[in-house]
Amino acid sequence: MDIEKGAISQLQLATLESQGLLRNSSFGTGKSAVLKALEHLGYIQIDTLSIVERAHHHTLWTRVPDYQPSYLEKLVEERNVFEYWFHAASYLPMKDFRYALPQMLNVQQNQSHYYNADPKVMQHVLDVIRNEGPKKARDFENESKKTGSWWSWKPTKLALERLFMQGDLMISKRKGMEKTYDLRERVLPAHIDVTEPTPFEFAEYLVKTYLRAYGFTTLKQITHLKTGGILKKDINEVLQSMLQEKTIQQMDFDGIAPIFVQSDLLERVFDAPPRVQLLSPFDNSVIHRDRIQQIFNFDFRLECYVPKEKRQYGYFCLPILFGNTFIGRVDCKAHRKTKQFELIHLHIENISIVTELWLASFIESVKQFASFNGCTTLLLTKVSPAKFTGIIKKALNKRA
Repeated sequence: MDIEKGAISQLQLATLESQGLLRNSSFGTGKSAVLKALEHLGYIQIDTLSIVERAHHHTLWTRVPDYQPSYLEKLVEERNVFEYWFHAASYLPMKDFRYALPQMLNVQQNQSHYYNADPKVMQHVLDVIRNEGPKKARDFENESKKTGSWWSWKPTKLALERLFMQGDLMISKRKGMEKTYDLRERVLPAHIDVTEPTPFEFAEYLVKTYLRAYGFTTLKQITHLKTGGILKKDINEVLQSMLQEKTIQQMDFDGIAPIFVQSDLLERVFDAPPRVQLLSPFDNSVIHRDRIQQIFNFDFRLECYVPKEKRQYGYFCLPILFGNTFIGRVDCKAHRKTKQFELIHLHIENISIVTELWLASFIESVKQFASFNGCTTLLLTKVSPAKFTGIIKKALNKRA
């Protein structure tokens, strides 16, 4: 059992190192570090919720200490990053564009009720953008209100989404959640490979992306929200080949599917600094809930889509990571008008770790995150278990 605990601990440290969460400035600083982080992680999920700073900015801020949202916006405008679908709407490295082609072609060749746009409206949208230049969705909304217009806003919006999903349009820039669309040929750099990958090449891309970003992976993790027997077969073939080459090793634990881990990570000695990090619920490191449950013994679910009366922890909880242990979660809200950052409900779940070990780092992390959210004051509303309320409020007031 001690051997298994040691192996699990090594996996925890290896994946946190691979995710860029063990060391400060793992990817450097500035805009170049943002690109390096995104290319290493493979994708960053785009978040529409703004209770606190949106997840794509939060995830990058966690890894790049001097991160600014403008860095990501500039990388899109400079054509180093593009938007498309990974398992959800995401920012992706432009160098990986060809691996988005299979899904683009699939949308193009198949009718889908999600993107079942009128071909005439699609052609109209393409013609307008081709002749008049990049457009925001609201540009078409305004046009549809003019007298004599034969289209309305809803089918035009659907056409934009379909043209984007099938690769005819790309996002040329974004300001907040407002996207600007342009023709693919005017956005995609000329040097980018647009050869559609074979099914086996696509499987290789997925396997290597997950191993690079996480240090270890499982078949379920790689195929998350991806269907098809051929893909599963090809991924298995890639994994078996890497096992034979000894670049990865297979680890087996009771109740857990086979884990494939990079061999070099099993030999390394990692140091988990005693610091607290507040992670986004959409952070790459926690997005695979089964993986976090099995390896970190942390049961995390995002409850913003759960009816209020059925929520156990809160609307938008941030996992709290201390070293290589998840010690709890905190439901937060940035009140931007009053510049107050509220800890609506702090849940301390791993009470076996002495509070004094993590408390100072937790307060510092909260202060830094509040500042990132444009807030200058902190409000602690509720703590569970309640017995920790006094010591945490005292520490907050001491460092306010």
